Amino acid sequence: MSLVAQLQPTLMDLAARYGQTPESAVIEILTASNELLDDMVWVEANDGTGHKTTIRTGLPKGAWRLLNYGVPSEKSATAAIRDTCGLLESYSEVDKQLYDMEQNPQEWRASEDAAFVEGMSQTMGETLIYGNARDTPAAFTGFAPRFNDIAQTNPANKRNILDAGGTGNNNTSIWFVVWHKDTVHGIYPRGTKAGLQIRNLGESTKEDGGGLMHQVLRSHFVWNAGVTVRDWRAVVRIANIDVTALTKDASAGADLFDLLAQAAELLPRKTSGRIAIYANRTISQFLRRQSVNNKNVRITVEEQGGRSVTKFDGMPIRRVDALLNTESRVV
Repeated sequence: MSLVAQLQPTLMDLAARYGQTPESAVIEILTASNELLDDMVWVEANDGTGHKTTIRTGLPKGAWRLLNYGVPSEKSATAAIRDTCGLLESYSEVDKQLYDMEQNPQEWRASEDAAFVEGMSQTMGETLIYGNARDTPAAFTGFAPRFNDIAQTNPANKRNILDAGGTGNNNTSIWFVVWHKDTVHGIYPRGTKAGLQIRNLGESTKEDGGGLMHQVLRSHFVWNAGVTVRDWRAVVRIANIDVTALTKDASAGADLFDLLAQAAELLPRKTSGRIAIYANRTISQFLRRQSVNNKNVRITVEEQGGRSVTKFDGMPIRRVDALLNTESRVV
């Protein structure tokens, strides 16, 4: 395993550590259905089911000094935060008789479980973007509630929110994220494994509301996860992109490549993290169309792991369908 994979492990890197186990197979399905997981770095939480960290909110500036005169002492400004993990859980049940009737029963049951993996992956993707622990205490807080204020003096991270001009409720966002253990990373509870865990509970008797019983095979799905933003400069949100106003030549509506260029300049110049851009299907389509009409954009398509990956200025553009086209205006 490379040094980068050891220090900044994605779910696929962790799957390699686990070896050929059911968990590693599930992780492959997860990363195929949720491109956020291609880049996301994972760190074991340092406070049970939560992760404590200190973020720097201000730097000492120094002072000019004349000979024989002093300067005031200074210190950097920091704030302590604690991000929590959410527990995403479900059970699947299949009729034992149906299982016995299948020609390839194990393969059939795996296909039934795969639907749960796909669905829970979508839920995790939605929560990574829009989750708010204040509204849903059992979940965790994602990116949007942290980068959702342009007008107020605080927070300072408003500088990393670009306004694309949309004013209604037909908006979407593009996100830039620098994944690294010192900037932005996923967390999972201490003593557990990262990713979705599946446990075969075997055969049991199920009783319905009328007292009738039948035999079922039951599986248990558990995914403990959260996200922490240690350095807000490592995240940029292009908000208020009116999807109904987009055009293929950017003659009206948002000029997506101009916005991407502005967002890229807001990221820290020096970073050893893994940078990626996240957009939904609608934005991906218009990026392709606007690139055809603008030959000067710095966009490339490369083959990685058997997949075509579109890149802007060397940064991969991942498609995340959890990003809505119905976002309210960020003000």
